Amino acid sequence: MTAPARSNPWVVLGTLLVIYIFNFADRYLLTGLIGPIKQEFDLGDGMIGLLMGPAFVVLYIAMGVPFARLADRGSRVRVIAGGCVMWSLATAATGLATGPVSLALARVGVGVGEAAFVAPAYSLLADYFRPERRGIAFGILGLATYVGQIAGQAGGPAIAAELGWRSAFFAIGLPGVALGGLALLLVREPPREGGAAQAAEPPIALTRLAGLLARSRSFVLMAIGFGLGALSGVAFGYWGPELFARSFALDPVTIKTAFAVNFGLAGLAGMLCFGALSDRLARRGPAWPVRLSALAIGAATAMVMLAVWAPSFEAAMWIAIPCGLLGGGWTVGIFATLQYLLPPGFRASATALFIAFTTLLGYFIGPWAAGAISQSLGDDGQSLRLALSVVVPVGFAAALAAFLAARRVEQDRQTLEQAG
Repeated sequence: MTAPARSNPWVVLGTLLVIYIFNFADRYLLTGLIGPIKQEFDLGDGMIGLLMGPAFVVLYIAMGVPFARLADRGSRVRVIAGGCVMWSLATAATGLATGPVSLALARVGVGVGEAAFVAPAYSLLADYFRPERRGIAFGILGLATYVGQIAGQAGGPAIAAELGWRSAFFAIGLPGVALGGLALLLVREPPREGGAAQAAEPPIALTRLAGLLARSRSFVLMAIGFGLGALSGVAFGYWGPELFARSFALDPVTIKTAFAVNFGLAGLAGMLCFGALSDRLARRGPAWPVRLSALAIGAATAMVMLAVWAPSFEAAMWIAIPCGLLGGGWTVGIFATLQYLLPPGFRASATALFIAFTTLLGYFIGPWAAGAISQSLGDDGQSLRLALSVVVPVGFAAALAAFLAARRVEQDRQTLEQAG
């Protein structure tokens, strides 16, 4: 029987990149519109932190593993397309919110939809790109982080300034519905790495999989490193624009646009550079990409702290360049090593468990903790600076965990292959 035709790998990557851009734009849109939303609904930083973190994350985590299990057994493309439609409609529904409860429900919907993307997408790309080319592929996909951030944090306030904050959610949310259909047209489900025999095997029980992963020291350390790194970076990424708007008493639209563009463009360059460098280092050994990530996380954390305490907005924007370059691509090395570590038979499911844990640390705790600390200290610019000074330094612990993970990658890969 003839194998089904495969899509062009670069078409697949381009399609997933555009979808992922809207994924992050929808996620960051709320952070760019904190001011008008707080004013309309009379909310404090603590409640905004809950909307940015827990309201989004709870079902994102809960649904990520079921979606990934579905992707391991069936069509990853259909899972991605359905999730795209779901989170896009939920983003548009945010523009219809009448108070904190409906805002929170809309954010929950965004989280449910977005849970269907990351694990199936990385699993799909792992079957379209050879291991020595996955770094650049994952780096290009990771560009969505910064393009989406620019679209959400800069594009959202610009639309809101002309048409109101509700229109921003409609304008950025609704195009994603069409993108879901486009994915079904352009991307074919490829044969899975490992062939027909691998595909015919029954899926591993989730409890057994969790046990295997918990005993894999490199998996656990990469999860801790990624989660703490995300906690540090997401807290600053979500609250940084608001910090500068409050601290320097400048126009919020100007501040947030400049923040998104300066950090975002530097992050784009960093993501591409780290993707290419990760591929080069992978030829020396599978653990080298995660070592690269460890160095980048530590250096980026130090630069973020300098930005938090910058004496002027101009100084912060100069610091944004090395900060974005270093922080832009640290995730690439971890994801490249992770996909090497995991056997194809449960790659999406294991990636989903990885994302569930890291999202709990990064997206649940990070934004909420920064907002809660800020509100307890005064709910102003100085309180937010102090809050970020507490949260951001956990990035140093993330760097240590990622560095330690590199020691066991090859040994743990063999163990997982034999057990799986």
